[in-house]
Parts: sequence; structure tokens; C-alpha cells
Amino acid sequence: MQYKILFIAPTPYFSDRGCHVRILEEANALQRRGNKVTIITYHLGRNIKGIKTIRTLNIPWYKKKEAGPSYHKIYLDILLTFKGIYLMRREKFDIIHAHLHEGVFVGFNIKTLMRLFGKRIPLVADIQGSLVREMSDHGYLKNKIAKRIFYMIESMILKMPDMIFTSSTNATEYIKKEFSPGKKVIPVCDAVDTNLFKPCSKVKRIAVRKKLFGKNIKEDDIVIAYLGLLNSYQGVDLLIKAAEVVLKKKKDVKFLVMGFPDVEKYKGMAEELGISNSIIFTGKVPYEKAPEMLCAADMAVSFKISETEANGKLYNYIACGLPCTVSDIPVNREILEDCGIYAKKNDIKDSAARILWMIDNPSQIKEMSKKSRNLSKGYSWSKRIIAVLNKYKELI
Repeated sequence: MQYKILFIAPTPYFSDRGCHVRILEEANALQRRGNKVTIITYHLGRNIKGIKTIRTLNIPWYKKKEAGPSYHKIYLDILLTFKGIYLMRREKFDIIHAHLHEGVFVGFNIKTLMRLFGKRIPLVADIQGSLVREMSDHGYLKNKIAKRIFYMIESMILKMPDMIFTSSTNATEYIKKEFSPGKKVIPVCDAVDTNLFKPCSKVKRIAVRKKLFGKNIKEDDIVIAYLGLLNSYQGVDLLIKAAEVVLKKKKDVKFLVMGFPDVEKYKGMAEELGISNSIIFTGKVPYEKAPEMLCAADMAVSFKISETEANGKLYNYIACGLPCTVSDIPVNREILEDCGIYAKKNDIKDSAARILWMIDNPSQIKEMSKKSRNLSKGYSWSKRIIAVLNKYKELI
């Protein structure tokens, strides 16, 4: 059976970052199976060809594309609600698929108001993890009162949908234990387009490395890549400090740090540590260009601190055949299994030691590269989306 699905994205979609990639790839996978997806989102962001995207009224003073809360989102989500109701009145949708906690609240309002017109439409929540844990990781909940208020808000939101998808098994277990939402909570883990993300040829690898590093790289140099948001909860501060330790012992190593928003902050940190000549900061990388950029790397890293959020970049790393050094948190072990080198969470010395081990053991790393690519084939969106469609069928 094929469905007409309304995706709610309370974010400046598409902005080349984590949850946006999940929204895009889910929509693509659904449409490849003959379903029709319409995405409603904020006025900011860029449209992706092939997916119908409808935006709210333009608010010229709101230009934030980075992740994180904002008081402006209160009225932006009201506009998103009215946009959804307008579309629901004009077109027949089979299901509302709401991304992020805000999207669930918007979707619930749309669903409730549509009942007044005699339409009963199931609401699915699609969340990365716990709102309270995520905000704490981002440094926004610094006192017990604020944390308690948002705990109550999250508890209320998780009772709204007919079904809840999470981005990892760890997040599913945490939400069931902590909030007992009384709903079906199931993991629909992130995945990867293995046709887009794949190992490249040696010729292309050399060309990309020269384009990025110019004359500042030799053929045998090791390039270590990071791709994602640049902030402390993603472990980027730790990465730069660990890079200093590595570069004191290894001169034939380069670091490729790709992402936004705090590029200047981390450039300054690298300069202070005296390692700026060995680190390239690219800034934001368009999602379509990410496979090409990863082509320059020999291995990849992610020292993310959050224990409940997903870590979608790892799927892209292993699909490109890159062995990974990562923080030892449940979501990373769930994704990488025995294809990861695990460092103590938030530990600079151990993170550096794990990177150095990778550099000093090329034969094991070569074998891990092959295993990583094979592992990624089981994480394709074409397989993941079957579970989503089965749950749609249950609800409808």
C-alpha cells in the first residue's frame, strides 16, 4: 500500500546537518517505494530536488540555521501549525510524520483540529532521543527547576503521538524507562545511502587531498576526518586537544575538520595550540559533497558526549570504508559493533592514544576498513524504511 505523508520539520530544513539528513533520507526512501511526501518547514533552508517542500511565511529577522532552542520558535511553530491545517484542508493525507519534539506538538495540534472537520489522522513522532538530555548536553538546562519544567513538557509531548520512532535502541530504552509514555516506542535507527557514500578510487583520493591541502600534504600522510556540527557536546573541543597530543608524536598526520557553526572558535583554538598548519577547517559542507570530502581521509573520528542522541555521521564514515575512533557511548557501540576503536568518554589522553593506535597498526586498520563497508550495507535506508511502512500500516 502507498501513502500520502505529511512530514513536519520545525527547523530551517535543509541545512546540511544531522536531523535534516534523517528527514531527507527517510523522505527519499519512502518516495522510492511509491509514497508521496510533503515536508512543511520554516522559511529558512534550501529545497532539495524531488521532494515537495512547503515553507511558512518569511520572517526576515529570524536567520538562525544552527541547532539549539530559540524563543522565536514559539511563533514559528504557530505559523507551521496553520500551514499544516491549511494543507490538510486542501489535500488528503494518510499520516502525519512529525520530526523532533516540537514537531510532535505541532502535529498534535493539527491532528486535534482536523478532528473538528471529521478527519482522523494518525500521528507518528520521530525523535533522536530525550529532549531533556539533549538540552542538558547542549548546556541549556543549568538548574533543577528548569530541568523539572522541561521534564514535564517532554512527558506531555511523548503522550501525544500514536507511535514514537527513535534514532537508536539506547534512546528507545531510555524513553521507556524514564517517561513510560504508554505508547509504542520503537527504534528506527539512522541509516545511509550506500550508493552515495562509498569508497573512492586512489586517483580521486589524491585529487581531493591536493584540492584541500595543496602542497602541504605528502602522498603517505595520514588524514583524519571529522564531519558534523562544531560544538563542545559533539566533542570537537576534545578532538582539537587530542590532535595536539597526536601531532607532537606524529608529523605525517593531517586533520580535516568539516562543519559549522563555530569555525573561527576552533581555528583560534588550533592556533593557540600551535597546530593550525596541520588542520584544515572547511566550514559547512553541502550534504551532496560530503562523500567526496570524506574521500580524502584514511580514518575518521567522533568524540560525541551525548549518550541519548543518535550519531548519524558514523553511518557515512563506515559506508566510505573509514575505520573510526569514537567515544565509548552506547549509541556508538550499537552502530559500529567491533568496527570501532573506543576511547573513554571525554578523555583527551585516551582519545589521542586510540588515534595513535590506529596510525601505528595499518594492517588491522585495513581489515577494519573492509569490515566497516560490509557492515554499512546492512544499514541502508531501503531496508530501514520497511519498518516505517509496516508501522504506518498498523496505524492506518
